[in-house]
Amino acid sequence: MKRKQNAGSIEIVKTQKFSKQQLENASKEIIPKKVQVVENNEGADIANNDEISINYSSTGIKWNRNDVVINDVFAFAIANYIVNENEDLEPKSIEECQQRSDWPKWKDAIQAELKSLEKRQVFGPIVQTPNDVKPVGYKWVFVRKRNEKNEVVRYKARLVARGFTQIPGVDYVEIDSPVMDAITFRFLITLAVSEGLQMRLMDVVTAYLYGSLDSDIYMKVPIGLKMHEAYNSMPREIFSIKLKRSLYGLKQSGRMWSKSGFAIIAVYVDDINIIGTSGELEKAIECLKKEFEMKDLGITKFCLSLQIEYLSNGIFVHQLNYVEKILKRFNMDKSHPLSSPMVVRSLDVKKDPFRPREDNEEILGPEVPYLSAVGVLMYLANNTRPNIAFSVNLLARYSSAPTRRHWNGIKHLFRYLQGTKDMGLFYSKHSKLELVGYADAGYLSDPNKGRSQTGYLFTYGGTTISWCSTKQTIVATSSNQSELIALYEASRECVWLRSLIQHVQVTCGLKAITGNSTLLYENNTACIAQIKGGFIKGNRTKHISPKFFSTHELENAGEIDVQQISSNENLADLFTKGQEKASLWKSMEKEQRRTMGRKERGGQLRGLHRRRDDGGTEEEVDDRGSSFTSSSPTAIHHKSYWTAIASPISPMT
Repeated sequence: MKRKQNAGSIEIVKTQKFSKQQLENASKEIIPKKVQVVENNEGADIANNDEISINYSSTGIKWNRNDVVINDVFAFAIANYIVNENEDLEPKSIEECQQRSDWPKWKDAIQAELKSLEKRQVFGPIVQTPNDVKPVGYKWVFVRKRNEKNEVVRYKARLVARGFTQIPGVDYVEIDSPVMDAITFRFLITLAVSEGLQMRLMDVVTAYLYGSLDSDIYMKVPIGLKMHEAYNSMPREIFSIKLKRSLYGLKQSGRMWSKSGFAIIAVYVDDINIIGTSGELEKAIECLKKEFEMKDLGITKFCLSLQIEYLSNGIFVHQLNYVEKILKRFNMDKSHPLSSPMVVRSLDVKKDPFRPREDNEEILGPEVPYLSAVGVLMYLANNTRPNIAFSVNLLARYSSAPTRRHWNGIKHLFRYLQGTKDMGLFYSKHSKLELVGYADAGYLSDPNKGRSQTGYLFTYGGTTISWCSTKQTIVATSSNQSELIALYEASRECVWLRSLIQHVQVTCGLKAITGNSTLLYENNTACIAQIKGGFIKGNRTKHISPKFFSTHELENAGEIDVQQISSNENLADLFTKGQEKASLWKSMEKEQRRTMGRKERGGQLRGLHRRRDDGGTEEEVDDRGSSFTSSSPTAIHHKSYWTAIASPISPMT
């Protein structure tokens, strides 16, 4: 049966069916990308199926799930791959470039890269390779740079070294380098909005080429570089080129670049966000341009897959394009939207859809892109969608042995994203710059291992800048102990956030939070009493590690002020358990009831309320009485909450 269907970056032109035995026999092979694995459903019409339950691996590679670490690095790597893998694949070599219709543009990109290498004096002399040296290989990497509208704006060719062949202790010692994290970026956006500062995005052209190497590195002579005439009669393989400066691909390149000796507000590799008043901002840019070749990308509108919309009453940060890309990549762009990110878990462990794999259940094969899906969802949850953090954390637990139940959970989450594509974070100009924290725990969130869930959230200027939903590393023997552990983790994050905010405020001459305690809300009465009183060894607390009472010292020092709050008002509750639709909306509508809005022509967020029809059904309406569906441009903005749903594309008519 022939058909055409967008499935990731591949057009399926012919459906092939594979039995489970055939898939098991291919366990050591790479699954071809033009393959669709389907269940043996008699009479099923694949052509009319808008959603493929089992798909191919997005990368075409069988993941060894036991070796993959689920963390932010993995999430960013997978997200970057999924977003940048376009239907028209990038060429892999110069030969492929020459066979394409856009070869002139790739040729210009290659020449521009070689000129940059020559300008930065990256290459030393071409010499005969020493006997005790194994030169590092190289390859060309080609990519088309795109803007926030997914339009190609530049062709880029990059000569990279094959750093994976370097030997630790011989070719390099330390490779770590500092970069801006998502929490810092969100804090800086809040600061820029409240203080009326400008945000400017700069790109350092060939940033890594500025760093000098700390060891002797020899690389194979790239094709295209002219050798001395005396060498023409000798085999090219016996020669290598000594690198004078760091090159993309080398293990230590990032570290060498970051130690160049200048200070900036926010930097992620070669992308620089400069935030400041107009006069000082321009001075900083001029100073950077004198030292480095820079590209001024103007006002920060698109950075690390984050879209930044400037409204008259604040800044809206979302990942609409990213969500649309991943939905299309996983063939969920035509799925029906759902109102919650996950189904409510059953108290009966045997009926819990998120329980571990049972002996009679089969592990999903590598043709199912489970890890890829977890990776892109983690990147989304870590940046602009804290409302899916718990769901993603729960599904990531089973990455080593996922089943069909867990894959259904992934699809459920994709359907939720289908109905909330434009949800993001709104930073209001009129919010009070105050750091407030919330902590909560979900006792026995993982009943199979006796582990509880830690959840915390910190708002600054009315918008969340830091959040966490993670399974606790030790077994809590009571709900009280699990709450103490969660409060301990939240207090550690609070110390770092206070240090970050105070440093920036003092350095910039702003009013600092020094001397003011940070409110940290917790809903467990016994936990708060124990924190207020400190560690007391008794029959009920002697099994609890004293380190979890370090929060007591922070309170005595005036760093934090732990206060009680009801469970219904604890914003961190969303990070410890799944919630029904009503509970989810209630969490997002706490405090001021005017929590929703639409984007007006003037760039404002309009207030909305809820109404009931004659049948008692609730629907969202604006203050003019116009109703809207889940796919309509909507907005959620909360005085002390984290999320906003708004349409960043078209004004309301």
